[in-house]
Amino acid sequence: MHEGNEASSDRTTIRRMPDRGFYDLATIHSILDEGLLAHVGMTTEQGPVVIPMLYGRDEENLFLHGSPASRLLREGGGVELCVTVSLIDGLVIARSLFHHSMNYRSVVVMGEASPIEDLDARSRALDLISDHVIPGRVAGTRPHHEKEVRGTLVLSMSLTEASAKVRTGPPVDDEEDHELDTWAGVLPLGIGVGTPIPDPQLREGITPPAHILQWRR
Repeated sequence: MHEGNEASSDRTTIRRMPDRGFYDLATIHSILDEGLLAHVGMTTEQGPVVIPMLYGRDEENLFLHGSPASRLLREGGGVELCVTVSLIDGLVIARSLFHHSMNYRSVVVMGEASPIEDLDARSRALDLISDHVIPGRVAGTRPHHEKEVRGTLVLSMSLTEASAKVRTGPPVDDEEDHELDTWAGVLPLGIGVGTPIPDPQLREGITPPAHILQWRR
């Protein structure tokens, strides 16, 4: 469904089950802000590859974090990418195997990404990525050393070409299968958070801060 301020293009238009498509920035932002890991696809001389990467968002810019030795940097200054972020909300259990599915929210972003060369801008992007993964962590740690910033690749990519796809609700079974003695429904899924495990070298008396104890997604 197209609504609000949109960030779509022909190649990010949902063609299979288009009724599940969303192009408004509010939906795209909400999925990106809840996700933790992006899968980044590109074409190289050796063939297509997909690399998992940490990321963060600032308004309409997506920042991707990687090592300077990565395949991304070797591709040159700018590289065409396809970035996906997916959230699995539940297993949809139907009366027939054919209609089993998942409830999910996903975003696809396409376009050119370029390395951030300015060290101050790169440092800020790294802070955004860190606070995206663990909100409040930047304030709870020392600032970056310059050599750390220089030794880290950060790519910037616009969200002007993006779309979201969402499935919610119960299974959609064939009408005649409703009479079967087979359980059907949704098994909700989420991220479970365990008890923080301290570093063995942690000095005595240091306890987990609130941003660790209260971490949720």
